[in-house]
Amino acid sequence: MFTVAALYHFAPLPDPDARREGLLALCQAQGVRGTLILAQEGINGTVAGSRDGIAAVLAHVRAWPGFEALEWKESAAEAMPFGRMKVRLKPEIVTMGQPQVDPVARVGRHVAPADWNAVISDPDTVVIDTRNDYEIAIGSFRGAIDPGTRSFREFPDWWADNAGRFAGKRVAMFCTGGIRCEKSTSFLVGQGVTEVVHLQGGILKYLEEVPEGESLWDGACFVFDRRVSLTHGLRPGGHILCHACRRPLAPEDTARPEYEEGVRCHLCADEYTEADRDRFRDRQRQAERGELI
Repeated sequence: MFTVAALYHFAPLPDPDARREGLLALCQAQGVRGTLILAQEGINGTVAGSRDGIAAVLAHVRAWPGFEALEWKESAAEAMPFGRMKVRLKPEIVTMGQPQVDPVARVGRHVAPADWNAVISDPDTVVIDTRNDYEIAIGSFRGAIDPGTRSFREFPDWWADNAGRFAGKRVAMFCTGGIRCEKSTSFLVGQGVTEVVHLQGGILKYLEEVPEGESLWDGACFVFDRRVSLTHGLRPGGHILCHACRRPLAPEDTARPEYEEGVRCHLCADEYTEADRDRFRDRQRQAERGELI
């Protein structure tokens, strides 16, 4: 079994480039794979490896000034869910495109998973799923609003168009692991929303801690690795990924006439040119021959 750690932490990182090589070398030496993103606002990512390897990487990051309180969500995988290790430098650790948003300075109130059901069952609370449309398509909390966004960068515009609907309401927000809510609740506080809360630890922590019989979650939670989705108890959700459009598919979707492995699914059947399809077929043949990492 491999230990999978999903982590993020907002803290000043003045020179992320100076941290990159050392972090990458440590991960590679420990046999850890996945993706970590560094920016001047902090770190974000998911990695997998042996328990000792993950512990070494986490200890390394927590030794950076301001990162002592780094937290993470753990799950397990029977097979290594990542092909290689990447440490990337970006302007933001999760892209919202709102430079005035500062989750270190202000953020919505955290709600523990054990208290989340009571919050979202309150009729005076508006519950908003901050994830992308393809993630929401396979699972969400009952009654949650789907903004229909294809990227997190679209959320501020969606809020501007819809804020009037939620006047006087408490706003409760959630996402996969918590990072998008750190920014979205900070954004709403800056927009003058007086009461905004979010699920501490995200959906993954809720699925880990709240018994299935008491859960208000329906479906599976999309994750950005080869497991594709998780459900209650952080068990595999059974979805696969369309390698053309990167959307999650239920097992029965592979029986649909539009499906061609590695090339298309019913969701993207009309989205690519024949030249694209030929390129996808070449890539699929390479994958079947074991030529892709």
